[in-house]
Formats: sequence, C-alpha cells, structure tokens
Amino acid sequence: MKNVYGKRAFVTGASSGLGKACAEALAQNGCDVLGVSRSCEETVTDYPGGGRLTLRRMDVTDDASVEAVAGALPGVDIAVLCAGMGVSGPAEELPMELACRQMEVNYFGVLRVGRAVLPKMRAQGRGLFLVIGSVAGRVSIPMQSHYSSSKYALEAYTEAVEMEMRRFGVRACIIEPGDTRTGFTDARRKYVPAPDSPYAGVCEKSVAAMERDERNGRPPSSVSDVVLKLVGRRDPPVRVAVGFPYKALMFIKRLLPDRLARFILTKLYLS
Repeated sequence: MKNVYGKRAFVTGASSGLGKACAEALAQNGCDVLGVSRSCEETVTDYPGGGRLTLRRMDVTDDASVEAVAGALPGVDIAVLCAGMGVSGPAEELPMELACRQMEVNYFGVLRVGRAVLPKMRAQGRGLFLVIGSVAGRVSIPMQSHYSSSKYALEAYTEAVEMEMRRFGVRACIIEPGDTRTGFTDARRKYVPAPDSPYAGVCEKSVAAMERDERNGRPPSSVSDVVLKLVGRRDPPVRVAVGFPYKALMFIKRLLPDRLARFILTKLYLS
C-alpha cells in the first residue's frame, strides 16, 4: 500500500462490517490502527509487516467517551469514520425517537469525532479524513428517508471540511458504498406500520427488497480496497462511489431529469 499521510490510523465502527474491514486492511498494510466501537472486546493484534490493530470501546454519541479516546490521541494521520446504523419506515409515521437516533449516530457521531481529530491533523499539517457515506446520500430511498437524510447531511459536511482544511494539508473524502453484505442489514431498526396504515404492506415489501439487495451485495472488502487506494493519493476526490455500477449510477443520475429518477425509484421500491 502506498501511504502518503502516515501510519497512525483511527477507525470508528471497527468491530464489525465496513469498519472492521477497513481497520484490518490498514493494519495489514503497516498502519498502527486504533479501532473503536460502542461494544467490543478490547484487544491488541500485531500483523506481519509491523502493523497493529488496537480495539477500544468508544461511543460516538457520547461527548465524554469521544473526548476520552479520540481526544486523547497525540496525533492522527488517517481517520476512517464507519460507525453507523439504519432505520426504516414511512417518513410520515416513523417515531421521532428513531429519527433522532438515526441522526445522532450517523451525522452527529461523525461531527463529534471530527471535532476531536481534525485539530490534530491541522496542527501536524497533514491528514486524510474519510467518511463512509452511501449512494443513498445521493439518491434518496423510499422507506429509508431518515437514513438517506443522514447520509445527505454527511455529503455537505465532508465537502465543507475539504474546503476548510485543504490549506492546512488535510484532505477529506466521502466514500459512497451501495448494497454491501454486512451485519448492517440485520441490525436495521424497522418501524412496521399498523395494519390500518396507508403504508401497510408496501413498507414491508420495500424493506424486504432492500434487504435482499444488501445480502446479495458487494463484500466489505470493496470499501476497504477504496480506503487503501485513497491513502496513496495526495489529492483524492471529495466523493467516491464504490464499484463500477454505482459510479455509473451517479453519472446517469446527473443526466436524468429528477422526475424520471423518482419514477424509477418508485417502481423499484414501491410498486
């Protein structure tokens, strides 16, 4: 792995899914990785070639927890923010408790970690700040409006961070996976409409289609491979879709009228 930033890496959501794949890939390629998650067994694993992965508990939704772990680091060269969760249900009915939880983890969790690690990168004059977003942050998905909203927010945040931090030698990029085979699918918090709801039936079918696509999706290594490539680029793009089909989708979306794009998504998920 070509590395132009340094060997000190920090990865959130590192005990499973995309975070685990990214943390292990960086350690296997010689980085000293601190991986964190809300619930994990705290371990230290050494890899051939000098890499190391240390796992510690940290909750991205808790200010004190983030400050105690991320804030205490002497420096960070590479940050990969993978911690996230999903909720599903109709926008009209989804309980505010679930909507707030979605934003607290996916958006404000990234902001908390960013406030802890970006000053370190600025002070040292270099750094790579990677946020795991989603193609759902560019193409809103029915019955996942709040998840899509959280990823939309990360698109704007990452682009602003890139502009603000560039003059300090820090680069920011949002990685946009599509359907990926991870424990995210089974962990999704699903709101099921009541039998007399206008969304009864269609919501369950829509979510079932999403889950089928996710279980047949790309492996977590598809994302960690992108991370390894970005670590070797001095001037990475601000956003990267994962895999040719999703790169093509993002290109086509720019050409399609919004009305046609919405028609296609409605046919895919709500028909």
